[in-house]
Amino acid sequence: MTVGFSARTAVSCSALCAVGALALAPVPAAVLGGAATASTGSRVGTGGAHTRPTPSTANPPPSTLDRPGTQARIRAGAPGVPRDISARSWLVADADTGEVLAAHNAHVGLPPASTLKTLFAVTVLPTLPPAVRHTVTEADLAGIGPGSSLVGVSAGRTYRASDLWRGVFLNSGNDAVRVLAEMNGGWRGTAAQMQAKAQSLGALDTRVVSPDGYDMPGQVSSAYDLAVFGRAGLRNTDFARYCATAHAEFPGAGGAYEIQNTNRLLTGADGVAPYPGLVGIKNGYTSQAGNTLVAAARRDGHTYVVTVMDPQEGGAFAVYEEARSLLDWGFEATGRVAPVGSLLPRPVSRPAPGPKSATSTPGPETSSSGPATPPAGPAAARSDSSGGSEDSGDWMMVAGALTGAAGLGAGAVALVLRFHDGRSTRG
Repeated sequence: MTVGFSARTAVSCSALCAVGALALAPVPAAVLGGAATASTGSRVGTGGAHTRPTPSTANPPPSTLDRPGTQARIRAGAPGVPRDISARSWLVADADTGEVLAAHNAHVGLPPASTLKTLFAVTVLPTLPPAVRHTVTEADLAGIGPGSSLVGVSAGRTYRASDLWRGVFLNSGNDAVRVLAEMNGGWRGTAAQMQAKAQSLGALDTRVVSPDGYDMPGQVSSAYDLAVFGRAGLRNTDFARYCATAHAEFPGAGGAYEIQNTNRLLTGADGVAPYPGLVGIKNGYTSQAGNTLVAAARRDGHTYVVTVMDPQEGGAFAVYEEARSLLDWGFEATGRVAPVGSLLPRPVSRPAPGPKSATSTPGPETSSSGPATPPAGPAAARSDSSGGSEDSGDWMMVAGALTGAAGLGAGAVALVLRFHDGRSTRG
């Protein structure tokens, strides 16, 4: 038995299919006028039950991190941002969600000092397992800058990668960085890998010249980027273990000797009170960068990461006290402020990494210099806002799919019509 149908029937079926496809297609929130919403949770008091805040992904507020000065969205009843912060740039973020609670000159390019070692570790740690052994040569140690901080790596001695990593995280040893970089394929190659890693993480303010963070012309990072590196590092178990280690033993000619972490918020050295719940991450100092710090702490199920770059007041240990104030504020403000941006990668709007920032000639890590002039504003515009064009991109994909479906439908109708006409002609 042959089942026949008319050309009119074929056209009607094609039209119904197209209408059905349109009805089932997802409509972007922007088209709906922002109707989509998400719960952000709540926090009751400071010692009661907590509901973990859920970051809004439908229509988050736009980022203000490109703007100069302090950025914060304080809700009613929330604590005000600390007023005693003198750093040229700083940032407070939720390490779990990536939401930035507050920041000051977040994208200004500044010399990072040894906090750049966070990016070095994020890049190289996955390629060098802790048990790997390497016998150090004189060539491995060539090129260490004058005045660099050292852990005591010696040519001719064999070290495990784990020993060298402890030398990096605890003593900020530029000698240990040199050897690990050579084990990773070389100094310049490692710098290129670090640059690529920064790009992949959405850290677009960073320009890597010297993987150990030693002052070099053109080498910059930002409070935003350093927080991105710190957050990424905490997701690596080796990184998290090393940066939280206060004391360790390092191999030496006369036997192992003790080394101590130079992060005073972790050890409580030099009269700096240790911070409760601190989990690392890395401090630094050079003559051009001043004192810098990336720190993270965990409390009541929340982890916050802060960056402090070059305090202008309070002496050498002000970087720790300003970080303490920002961490305290972050925990107190949990659930009571709206984010001003995100540490999560966003579509890039500019091809070249690194901001336009003037840096001085190299200087030793142990030298000092006078306060630098505070920056006037962000280094460059970027597209890290919590908003974005994801919805419009999805809608374009849907439109393309519908166009293809319509084309297939039209082809089917044409074939039916030809078949129908052929039967009529042949009788």
